[in-house]
Amino acid sequence: MLFFKSSSGAVHQESQPQEEVKGCGGGGGGDSGACVSLTVWRKSLLLTCNGFTVIDRSGNIVYRVDNYIGRPEEVILMDGLGKSVLTMCRSKKLGIAENWCVYEGEVGREIRARKNPICRVRKNMNILHVAPNSKVLAYVYDYRISDKKYAYSIEGSYGQRSCKILDASRRVVAEVRRKEPINGGVCFGAEVFLLLVLPGFDSGLAMALVLLLDQMFS
Repeated sequence: MLFFKSSSGAVHQESQPQEEVKGCGGGGGGDSGACVSLTVWRKSLLLTCNGFTVIDRSGNIVYRVDNYIGRPEEVILMDGLGKSVLTMCRSKKLGIAENWCVYEGEVGREIRARKNPICRVRKNMNILHVAPNSKVLAYVYDYRISDKKYAYSIEGSYGQRSCKILDASRRVVAEVRRKEPINGGVCFGAEVFLLLVLPGFDSGLAMALVLLLDQMFS
């Protein structure tokens, strides 16, 4: 743990000073005010596991994933203390498009059978090439609102670490960006990037969507 704390501090400090990010949606009509700026590191707290670690502007660990190997059927997002925040489960239903259900907390198979997910995320499949220029990566259906019409869409390129989460009015609510080095520092590549979350959108859900993009497009 001491080794990791030292390493995470280095990742955080390498990009300092971090400016306060405002209107991170760019031309998407984001809310006024400062975004929540999180550094996402594709590395687990545990040396024997693959995963993710998410660091805030002060260098504190706010989210982590430690059970991330290959193509898991379940991914659990935890807070910095290891408490389960959201559980993402790959759908077993037959279909061409990849689907995931997102549950609050940690849910086992038995609980999952009688508990409704808060949302479903469906990978966009453009097999017929009806819209070849479409940049939609996935759709998010918020079951607390409606399971028929998507509440959010995710557009851009996850591989390039450049994508946006938009609501039904096409207002940007969160964004993934490359993390740029400061003053000629070390280039981070795709393993370390920024997650910017606008006021009013849950940062835990935003990170869950990043994890699912990683499953769908890595």
